[in-house]
Amino acid sequence: MIIRFTSKFRKAYKKMPKMVKIRAKEREKIFRKNPFDARLDTHKLHGKYKEYWAFTVVGQYRIMLAFSGKEFVDFINIGTHDIHK
Repeated sequence: MIIRFTSKFRKAYKKMPKMVKIRAKEREKIFRKNPFDARLDTHKLHGKYKEYWAFTVVGQYRIMLAFSGKEFVDFINIGTHDIHK
């Protein structure tokens, strides 16, 4: 699996607290092994984001993503539930 990071994700990631960055890296490792590991709480989004998925980083922080075929995953954004707005 190849994870691609959008510019929006990169900008948002830079603004995250250090603790969130550390947990995001840990969660990415888990995601690479199994995107649907129970620890991630990976779930499909609804409404205008129905083509996207999200998983929990820590607390209310999430990573929004899109599966692009069998080989690629695009990390779209990172942040609190507000990223879905």
